Amino acid sequence: MKVDGVFEGGGIKGIAHVGAISVVEEAGYKWERLAGTSAGSIVAALLAVGYNASEIQELMLQFPFEKVEQKALLTKLPIAGPILSLLFTNGIYKLTFFEQWLEEALRRKGKRTFGDLPENKLKIIITDISNSRMSILPDDLPFYGVDPKTFPIARAVKMSSSIPFFFVPEKLKGHTIIDGGALSNYPIWIYDSVGIPRWPTFGFRLSGKMIPTELPKIRGPVSKTMAIVRTMLDAHDKRYIEKEAAIRTIFITGITNGATDFRIPQKDKLQLIEIGRNSAIKFLQEWDFQKYIKEYRSEIIAENLTLPPPKSVVIKMGTRGQVHCPTL
Repeated sequence: MKVDGVFEGGGIKGIAHVGAISVVEEAGYKWERLAGTSAGSIVAALLAVGYNASEIQELMLQFPFEKVEQKALLTKLPIAGPILSLLFTNGIYKLTFFEQWLEEALRRKGKRTFGDLPENKLKIIITDISNSRMSILPDDLPFYGVDPKTFPIARAVKMSSSIPFFFVPEKLKGHTIIDGGALSNYPIWIYDSVGIPRWPTFGFRLSGKMIPTELPKIRGPVSKTMAIVRTMLDAHDKRYIEKEAAIRTIFITGITNGATDFRIPQKDKLQLIEIGRNSAIKFLQEWDFQKYIKEYRSEIIAENLTLPPPKSVVIKMGTRGQVHCPTL
C-alpha cells in the first residue's frame, strides 16, 4: 500500500526516524509523498529522491555530526567571538558542510532540484521571520520570485534546519529564514484534503525526554541562549496532538538525547534507531486504516469537514536583527 510520510523536526533526535521508517518499509508500505521540518526534512528529502531505510541508516551512521558545528567567521575570534557572532549574524555555527554532504547524497540518486521530483513529492517547512510567516517549499517559492523547478533541495533542507541562534539564519531573496520548527514542527496536516483518502498518512513524532524543571547551568550569555533554544525545540514534544492526528502518528518515545547533542557517539545513534523501530512496531500492531476512515474520514464527516489552517506564532525581528523566540 502507498503511504505519505510526515516527519517532525528534533535535531539529532531525528536519527530515530530511520528506525521507524525501516519497520514501515518492512511492512510493505511504499512512500508516495513526503514532508518534514528541520531534521525531519532530511529524512523526507532522502526518501523522496529514492533512498530506502537501509541506505539512509548507513548514511546516518557514517555522517560526522560533530562537523555540523562548523563555526561562523566571527565565532572564530577569541573570547568575544561567539557573542559577536550572535549579535551580528544571529548564530554561532553555519551549515555549509551539511549542505555539501546532502547535495552529494542527492546527486548519487540523480536528483538535485525540486524539478527533478514529481509534483507534490516533497514539501519542506521553513520560517520566514522577515514576514512573520510559515512557508512551504517548493509551493511558496514563487512568492519570493524563485522558480521552484530550479531550487536546490539541499538548500531547502538547510533552511528548514537552521536552528535559531545556534545556526546562522539563511537568506532567500533578502528574507531571513530560520528553522521551520519555529512555526510548524510537525506538519501532519500538509497532505490532508476533504474526502476519503486513498492511502494513509503516517506521522513520525519525536516525543523524547520531558523538559527538566530547571534549565541547564548558565555560565554566560552564549550558554544562556543555547539553553533557551534547547528548551524551545524540546518543548515541541509536549504539545497537544488532536485525536485525529494522534491515531496516525508514530510517537517515538524513550529518547534521552537533546536536539543539539551533535557530538553523539555511535552507540547512541544505534540506540536511537532501535527506539524508532520499537515505536513503529507498536504503532503498526494497532493501526487499522479502515477503522481510521470510518471514525474520522467517512463521507458524512468529510462533507462537513473544514480543514483549519496550521496554528502559528508571530516571530519578529528585534533591534540589531536579533530573533525573538516564539512563545510555546
